[in-house]
Order: sequence, then structure tokens, then C-alpha cells
Amino acid sequence: MPEQQPSKQQNSEPVKKENTFLNLGFNLVLPILLLNKGKEWFGGQLEPYFENVAVGVLLIALAFPVVYFVYDYFKRKKYNIFSIIGLISVLLTGGIGILNIPTEWFAVKEAAIPLILGLAVMISLKTPYPLVRTLLFNPEIMHVDRVHEALREHDAEAEFEKLLTFCTWLLAGSFLLSAVLNFILARWIVVSPSGTDAFNAEVSKMMAWSWPIIAVPSMAIMIVALYKLLGGIKRMTGLELEQVLQGAEAKEVKKS
Repeated sequence: MPEQQPSKQQNSEPVKKENTFLNLGFNLVLPILLLNKGKEWFGGQLEPYFENVAVGVLLIALAFPVVYFVYDYFKRKKYNIFSIIGLISVLLTGGIGILNIPTEWFAVKEAAIPLILGLAVMISLKTPYPLVRTLLFNPEIMHVDRVHEALREHDAEAEFEKLLTFCTWLLAGSFLLSAVLNFILARWIVVSPSGTDAFNAEVSKMMAWSWPIIAVPSMAIMIVALYKLLGGIKRMTGLELEQVLQGAEAKEVKKS
């Protein structure tokens, strides 16, 4: 693969960190609460505007992730592939509910998104820009230029490319696992006709269960990939963890 060009992001103003509590609140907690309690809380106010109040509740609940995406983009001037995919998923869920599309398509949608991501990760191996560089080996996580310089000094660039390929397969595996679990969970939980109160409640249940059942195993595989990548970098270059990870040096100085 062609040599990774030095990143210019390291010399630019650092990107602001995402607010974790706002992320969870707008993308998970508030939608779940509204899908469960929305009709009870303000169903009367929606009746004049929606023939089917359940659709109105669904739209309001899903508006929060959309609003957060727009807010976060203008706040931090940054977006990533996951935030975009998440937004698309939310819009597709709304479309299924509004258009009364058969519920089976909800499970297909839930499986298709991580499946496409997994295939994209694998296909990217055949391009000059494998997605592992975007997801793991990028200037926001690591001192990419420093690592490349050390790899050149130790004549380990070819070995490092093999390590990136291995980590790419691990990442693809995490997405494929997510696709399978998403489909099984969606088919088990979301069974009511779309555009109904029961459908809304089941979508909220799906959102709640997706974290422990889907996100945790997938994240564990990604952590293993990151661990393998960091371990390989140390073995090939001699760089310590605090020399590789962004921000680790500052924390080390504070401790000392």
C-alpha cells in the first residue's frame, strides 16, 4: 500500500471532545422515554395534527438524534462515519413508521447498516485508504507521523501494513457480528405493525437492549484490534504507549 501521508491535523486546532452525556441523552435516553411515554404525555396535543398519534410520537422521539447530529456538527465542526450512519438509521426507522412499511424491513435495516460497514472495511483493503486508518490509526487517536517516522527508522513499514490488515479483519468481524445480532434482536423484539403504539414501544426496547447485547461485544472486538495495533507498534518501533496515544503525554506529565 502507498505510504500514509503525514497528517496536517496535528498542527491544526484540536477538535473539541464530544459531550458524552448529551450524546447518550439525545440519542438514547430521550428517544426511549418518548417512545414509551410520549402518547401519555402529549398525545392530546398531537391529535389535531396527526391522524395516527403514534406516528407523531415516533417523529418527535427520532427528532432528538437528528437535532443532536446538527448541533454537534456546528459545535465541533466535525462528523464521522458512525454519526452519519446513525443519522441514516434514525431516518430509515422514521420512514418505516410513517409509511407503514412491513415490520420485517426494520430487522433488515438494522442488519444492513453494520453489514455494509463491515463489507466496506474489507473492500477498503483493496484501496490506498483502508478504513482501519480512519477508525483506529488516525491523528485523533495516535501520533501518526511519529509512528510512521519510527517505522521507517526500524524498516518495519511492510510488517506494519500486515498488522493493519489483521486489524482490518478484526474490525470487519465486529461489524458482521453486530449485523447478525441486530437482525436476531430486531426479529425477536419488533413484531408489531409499524406506525402503532406497540411498534414504538418495541423500537424503544430494541434501542435499550442493543447496548448490552450488540454494542458491548462489538466494542470488545474493536478494543482487541486497538490493543493488537498498539502492541505491534511498540514491538516494531520501541515507542511507549504515552508516545503513541494522543493526550497520553500530558496525562503522564500531570502524574509526575
